[in-house]
Amino acid sequence: MSSWFGSLGSGLGQSLGQVGGSLASLSGQISNFTKDMLMEGTEEVEELPNARRKEVEAIHTILRSENERLKKVCTDLEEKHEASELQIKQQSMSYRNQLQQKEVEISHLKARQIALQDQLLKLQSAAPSGTSGVGGVPPTTASSSFGYGLSHHASALHDDDMDFGDVISSQREINRLSNEVSRLESEVGHWRHIAQTSKAQGSDNPEQSEICKLQNIIKELKQNRSQEIDDHQHEMSVLQNAHQQKLTEIARRHREELSDYEERIEELENLLQQGGSGITVTDHSKIHEMQQTIQVLQTEKVESTKKISELEDKVKDINEKLSSAENDRDVLTKEQERLNVENKQILEECERLKLECSELQPYAVKQSDAVTGKERGFPQSTSEQEEVFRLQQALSDAENEIKRLSNLNQDTGLGEDNMKLKMHVQVLEKENSLLNQEKEELQVSLSKLNDEYEVIKSKATRDIDLDSELHNLRLNLETKEQELNQSTTEKEVLIAELEELDKQNQEATKHMILIKDQLSRQQNEGDNAISKLKKDLNDEKKRVHQLEDDKMNMTKELDMQKEKLIQSELVLNDLHLTKQKLEDKVDNLVDQLNKSHTQNLNIQKENFELQEHIKQKEEELSRVREELTQSLHQDSNSNFKDDLLKEREAEIRNLKQNLSELEQLNENLKKAIFELKTENEKLNLACEDVRHQLEESTAGNSQISLDKDAIVKALKLEKGQLEAELCWAEKRRLEEASKYEQTIKELSEARNLSTSALQLEHERLIKLNQEKDFEIAELRKNIKQMDTDHKETKKVLSSSLEEQKQLTQLVSEKEICIKKLKERGSELQDELDKLTQVLRKNEILRQTIEEKDRNLGSMKEENNHLKEELERLREQQSRAAPMAEPKPIDSITELESEVSQLNVIKDNLEEEIKHHQKIIEDQNQSKIQLLQSLQEQKKEMDEIKYQHEQMSVTHTQLFLEKDEEIKTLQKTIEQIKTQLREERQDVQTENSVIFQETKVQGLNIENGSEKHDLSKAETERLVKGIKERELEIKLLNEKNISLTKQIDQLSKDEVGKLTQIIQQKDVEIQALHARISSASYPQDVVYLQQQLQAYAMEREQVLAVLSEKTRENSHLKTEYHKMMDIVAAKEAALNKLQDENKTLSTRFESSGQDMFRETVQNLSRIIREKDIEIDALSQKCQTLLAVLQTSNTGNEVGSVNSNQFEELLQERDKLKQQVKKMEEWKQQVMTTVQNMQHESAQLQEELHQLQAQVLVDSDNNSKLQVDYTGLIQSYEQNETKLKNFGQELAQVQHSIGQLCNTKDLLLGKLDIISPQLSSGSSLTSQSAEPPRAVKSDVSSEFSKQEIEELRKSLQEKDATIRTLQENNHRLSDSIAANSELERQEHEQTDSEIKQLKERQDVLQKSLKEKDLLIKAKSDQLLSLNESITNKVSENELLRQAVTNLKERTLILEMDICKLKEENEKIVETSREKETEYQALQETNMKLSMMLREKEFECHSLKEKALACEQLLKEKEQSMQEKTVTFQQERDQVMLALKQKQMENTALQNEVQHLRDKELRLNQELERLRNHLLESEDSYTREALAAEDREAKLRKKVTVLEEKLVSSSNAMENASHQASLQVESLQEQLNVVTKQRDETSLQLSVSREQVKQYALSLSNLQMVLEHFQQEEKTKYSAELEKHKQLIAEWKKKAENLEGKLVSLQERLDEANAALDSASRLTEQLDLKEEQIEELKKQNELRQEMLDDVQKKLMNLVNSTEGKVDKVLMRNLFIGHFHTPKNQRHEVLRLMGSILGIKKEEMEQLLKEDQGGVTRWMTGWLGGGSKSVPNTPLRPNQQSLLNSSFSELFVKFLETESHPSIPPPKLSVHDMQPLDSPGRRRLDTSGPESFKETMESRSGRRTDVNPFLAPRSAAVPLINPAGLGPGGPGHLLLKPISDVLPTFTPLPVLPDNSAGAVLKDILKQ
Repeated sequence: MSSWFGSLGSGLGQSLGQVGGSLASLSGQISNFTKDMLMEGTEEVEELPNARRKEVEAIHTILRSENERLKKVCTDLEEKHEASELQIKQQSMSYRNQLQQKEVEISHLKARQIALQDQLLKLQSAAPSGTSGVGGVPPTTASSSFGYGLSHHASALHDDDMDFGDVISSQREINRLSNEVSRLESEVGHWRHIAQTSKAQGSDNPEQSEICKLQNIIKELKQNRSQEIDDHQHEMSVLQNAHQQKLTEIARRHREELSDYEERIEELENLLQQGGSGITVTDHSKIHEMQQTIQVLQTEKVESTKKISELEDKVKDINEKLSSAENDRDVLTKEQERLNVENKQILEECERLKLECSELQPYAVKQSDAVTGKERGFPQSTSEQEEVFRLQQALSDAENEIKRLSNLNQDTGLGEDNMKLKMHVQVLEKENSLLNQEKEELQVSLSKLNDEYEVIKSKATRDIDLDSELHNLRLNLETKEQELNQSTTEKEVLIAELEELDKQNQEATKHMILIKDQLSRQQNEGDNAISKLKKDLNDEKKRVHQLEDDKMNMTKELDMQKEKLIQSELVLNDLHLTKQKLEDKVDNLVDQLNKSHTQNLNIQKENFELQEHIKQKEEELSRVREELTQSLHQDSNSNFKDDLLKEREAEIRNLKQNLSELEQLNENLKKAIFELKTENEKLNLACEDVRHQLEESTAGNSQISLDKDAIVKALKLEKGQLEAELCWAEKRRLEEASKYEQTIKELSEARNLSTSALQLEHERLIKLNQEKDFEIAELRKNIKQMDTDHKETKKVLSSSLEEQKQLTQLVSEKEICIKKLKERGSELQDELDKLTQVLRKNEILRQTIEEKDRNLGSMKEENNHLKEELERLREQQSRAAPMAEPKPIDSITELESEVSQLNVIKDNLEEEIKHHQKIIEDQNQSKIQLLQSLQEQKKEMDEIKYQHEQMSVTHTQLFLEKDEEIKTLQKTIEQIKTQLREERQDVQTENSVIFQETKVQGLNIENGSEKHDLSKAETERLVKGIKERELEIKLLNEKNISLTKQIDQLSKDEVGKLTQIIQQKDVEIQALHARISSASYPQDVVYLQQQLQAYAMEREQVLAVLSEKTRENSHLKTEYHKMMDIVAAKEAALNKLQDENKTLSTRFESSGQDMFRETVQNLSRIIREKDIEIDALSQKCQTLLAVLQTSNTGNEVGSVNSNQFEELLQERDKLKQQVKKMEEWKQQVMTTVQNMQHESAQLQEELHQLQAQVLVDSDNNSKLQVDYTGLIQSYEQNETKLKNFGQELAQVQHSIGQLCNTKDLLLGKLDIISPQLSSGSSLTSQSAEPPRAVKSDVSSEFSKQEIEELRKSLQEKDATIRTLQENNHRLSDSIAANSELERQEHEQTDSEIKQLKERQDVLQKSLKEKDLLIKAKSDQLLSLNESITNKVSENELLRQAVTNLKERTLILEMDICKLKEENEKIVETSREKETEYQALQETNMKLSMMLREKEFECHSLKEKALACEQLLKEKEQSMQEKTVTFQQERDQVMLALKQKQMENTALQNEVQHLRDKELRLNQELERLRNHLLESEDSYTREALAAEDREAKLRKKVTVLEEKLVSSSNAMENASHQASLQVESLQEQLNVVTKQRDETSLQLSVSREQVKQYALSLSNLQMVLEHFQQEEKTKYSAELEKHKQLIAEWKKKAENLEGKLVSLQERLDEANAALDSASRLTEQLDLKEEQIEELKKQNELRQEMLDDVQKKLMNLVNSTEGKVDKVLMRNLFIGHFHTPKNQRHEVLRLMGSILGIKKEEMEQLLKEDQGGVTRWMTGWLGGGSKSVPNTPLRPNQQSLLNSSFSELFVKFLETESHPSIPPPKLSVHDMQPLDSPGRRRLDTSGPESFKETMESRSGRRTDVNPFLAPRSAAVPLINPAGLGPGGPGHLLLKPISDVLPTFTPLPVLPDNSAGAVLKDILKQ
């Protein structure tokens, strides 16, 4: 298994490593082949040696470049291959080690499992009657687990993409197996326990509930196991499907690529066949011109790239504006792409049509007549010329496009860019239309050709007589056809060149776009950097301002602190004074205490004396009393004694009073002493507090002063730095200003014409700058105001200064860290330089090794030449007379000497190679170590960067607060920036315009040069233009120096590489020109032909090697995948067979157990045998692959070793035998499948029987339905597993077929190898002959021989192409056959699966029917009860078996513990073995490399021998006479060779043995050295550690001794003091004991007080802490509030600024309004004066009005009921003057005046017309007197002639204009705004009244004289009402000023009077 897994890993690595290389080599091969074929098409030449020589030289250069490229590709591929092999070897080593570990673990676990199984079986057998049905369970679980492991492992290995999948899967499997082992052990313990209990108890009847539980547990375990198996099988199938899909996709891609390449090759062959034999002079000249133009274009392209790289700096500024126009450009580019696609389609159609034309033309020519041939010849040539001309135009268009793309980068305006894109789109559309026209023309020409063809057919029958003319014309036609073919070839060449140019153009555009993107990124980065620098400058300035402000604040704070210090000093002085006072007080109190003490002692003494005195007195008293009593007895009447008694009693009383007073004094003194003591203690505490405070204050003051000094120093330093930075910034600003001034000067010099416009713009900019300065000044004022606000907040933020101090310290620390990091970075850079030097040395060594390899190749070629010379010598010997027999012996000796020399050279080369390999290995190791150190340094750098980033984050958080202040100033700076950019853009536009003009000139010149040769004047112009451009470029470089510094070094490297490549190309071109100019034509041609042939040979060899490698890769891949498929299929089959075994045993224990067991055992045995066979096959396959690889490495020259060939044949025979065995096994599998089908039929029959039993046993259905559902589920699972088994059998068959195919392929490959050798040798012989012929016949007819040689070379190349095609066809056929076989097998499997599915459906239907029957007749299930009883008995047996098993498991656990210990020991040994194994593997690798080299040399020698044998055999056939001599010679040579080979092999073996010994000894030496070094290191470490410990211990001892001395001194002092104190204390004790009793009471009181004080103190401390916390929180909250307030104030300030602007606008408006208001007030004053005057007038008028009203009332009373005669007369006359149609209107008017209602008037008018006349007559005939007629004026006559309505209108107009102007209204009588009168005024007459006021004076002329007094007499009174309801006559009523009827209406001239009347009536 280990070898199998190892081979799998190695195969995987090799296949994966070779995939990429093979694909890349294939694609490169085919592209090179196509290019070679294209270039070979232009080789055939007829005339003129000049053109031919040029062509040969061009081909030579192309082939040289191709060869160099191929060599580079080969070297790259070899390097990649070596690197990949090394990687793969390392990976495979690690994988193999891991696999071996895992295999060891698996084997251990398997052994455990087997042991457990054996113990289980023993326990079962030991159980009394528990054998039936028990043994099936544990083995199956074990096998299932093992199967699962295998399948899982295989699935993990199956993935190509996952590298670590196999490791992970093996680890998982180990874990799973360990889990299973632990589970089995627990089960064994359980059963052993049960068995023990059962043995102890005997044969007790177990309870049925436990049996049921166990059965349920068993069922659940079985179901879980089956589900897990199904899941794993599903995963396996999914993985297999995915892998098959990947394989099919890869195969499909490979086929598509092959088909594409085949089509391409066929097309190229067709093109070669179509290409003509001869090329005319004009075509050659054209081609030469085209090549020259291409070279010129390439040089110009290089120049343009340089210019572009210089002009890309300017593009940065433009790219900012490009963002807006990119959308439009995208749209245009989409259109462009669409047009390009259409263009390509049209070009393809054109090419297709051209091909059709070229196919039709020769067919038409064969059947054409003479005349038609003549007619057709000329237009075709003209059309070809036109096509050539069109292609030239297309070339020029491509050049224009290249130029335009270079100009696009210089364009500044977006509009211009868009316009150019649109122009490009238009040009593409034009090209599209032109191509469409060409297509149409070609179609027309096709139709014409068809017509001509038909005409030719018709004329062919007629013109048979003109044969002679036809012959001549045919000759002409052939010549024309040749010319046509030549032109077509030229056209194709031009198309190919065009395509290459297009590709170059596309690459250039892509490169340009990439550079543009890079430049835009760089520009953005530069802009960001500039903006950051400017921000930093502004930040620094602001920081300077802030620091200055801070400095001011600090100075203020310093003054404050000084003041505080002074105050604190004053306070200190006060405290000192108070202290002195307190000390004085204390002294006084002490004195007082002493005095009181003395007094107390005196008083005590006095007290004592007094007590003694009292005693004496009492004694005297007693004596006196006795005397008194005696005296009383003696003399009772004596008064003297009474007096004495009274006196004594008084004295006693006085003494008692004195005593009490003294006691009180004593108590008072004691209280005073106690109080003084307490006060003394308090004062002492206070003194100590004051001292502490003083010390703290002094320390704080000193700290503050130090901090202040430090801050001042830091501020001074920062100030100095900032001043330096400011100076630097000012210098930079001055430099930039000087630069800008220089640019402005250059602009003024460049734009002398537009100076006035510039001056205007300059003035405008100055004005703008001034405005901006004003704005900046205003903003600065605002900032100052904000600063004043901030200063107030900064007083609160004094605490933040301390944090800033800490931050500054941190910053300084971090700066130190950064300096260290920079130093470390410099060191790393130095190390990197060293590493680069080492790498350069490695590269130099590699180059030397490659040179050595080349020398080897040259030596091999020399060897081949020597062989050829040997063959020639032998031929000469054979030609010579048979006399010269001893000569071959001399030649043999010579050959032997040459062979020995060659062997010596070979040994030397081998030694050199070995030396170089050792050097390379050492360098690789050093490189790996350096890379590791680099990685460590990178990690450290990353950590340092992370710290730096954290620091920058903290700084940014500090600076973010101050960024908002900067934004206002940044806006102004950005505006100035934009202005400067506009100026720059103006400059750039001018420069670009100049450059475009020069470009256009250059383009025109180049277009001219395509049609005609370049003249001297044009070249001079070009030189001048180039010089001007160079001057412009210099100017632009000077301007853009600052920008070019920011460009990355990558672009410079790319440009440098391109320039180097271009220089190389130029050097090659110059060399070619020099060769052309030289006179030695024939020598050059011969040299070129030789080089051509050599290059062709090299290319063919390289292609052969590459094709062989690709084939080997593909074969290895297919074999590997097939092996994987086989293994997976086998494992799946195993798993499924085991699953089926379990399920069938559980399902049908009663019916078909024996048969299933037998079949499963047979199958498992067969599968094991097959697994063994597969392992053997895989090992053999690996050996085959190894042999093939070794043979392939040595197969570059051509042949295989004969011994190896014989071995391969033997292995082929073995493989055939194994194939036969596999076929037999397949038949066995088929038979087993048929048996399984038979068994399924039997099972079905048994099912029917069971169903019949179910029908019988339907009574107990209710109890057993649950069991029934479980059985149904298990049956369905069995069916699914049967299906899976069928599918896996099909897969196995498929894998067998694949194995057969692989064996056939291997055999075919072995057969193919032998013919290739002969073909290779023949090719070499053929290729060697032509140069000799050329050398021999140089003088005679040189050109013809060259043509013949070229034709021969063409034929050889055609032959090689055909062989390649045949190989390709064979490959494709084989692949197709394989695919067809796979499809057939798939179809067979599909049909089998369908049949199985149909059977399954039938079975399911029958099952469903039976289910219905079972449900219908569920009362007959008695037989199942019997089976349950049987199962119960079986369960009892199982229980007994389980108890036995538990006992065994306990024993096994003990064994397992021992095994674990042994395992750990084995693991340790295995690790040591692994290290040894790795060393051995490394040596093995080296040996394998050596072996391969030696085998390669052996192969070469064997190939030489085979070649010699073949030559000898040929000569034997040709010359039978001299066979004997040659045989003898050959035998001698062969013997000599064999002896040499034997000697070589013996020497090699000895060398290998010596090397092995050396390696082993070196390894042992290294191991011993390492061991010694480790031991020495450990000893040194231990010694150092011991020394360190000794030093530490000695130090500790000294320290302890010092401490002891000090402590002893202290103890002595303390003891002395203690003795003194004891004496004093003993003295005091006597005193204190007396006082103790007195003070104990006071102590209790004082303790209570102390407790209270302590409580109050703790409370106060708590409160203080709480207050401090609250103050802190308040301060933090206030800080945050202040910050928020600052932000809010800033926002408010911005809002207020906006509001200020609006308020200023409002102020202006308010000022204007104020001005107008002042004017209005003046006017109001005037109006008020006028009003007062008017009031006075009004009062006068009011009086007049009262009089007039009185008169009017009188008149009204008098004139009620009267009618105005004049009015009625006028109305009456007007009635008669009006026409009859309008008289009813007059009557209506009269009625309205007389007060008749409208309805009555309408009724009157509706009556007859006579009614009106009657009314009129009655009214007139009523006796009214006639009115005297007034004489009429002439104007009145004219009025009478007009209509009544017109007259009435005029009358109304006159009435509306009274003679007297109306009186002005008084202010008192004026109504308010909201009064009804006013509203009525507004509604009824809006503007008419004003008009009447204005127009009364002007309309006085039209009034009749007799109407004037009447109108004047009418009073102006506001009437109460108007209309038909009003009282009295209308004319007698007073006219209101608001009456609508008297308003003058503006009458238009078009309107009639009737319309006016209608309007009046409506009002």
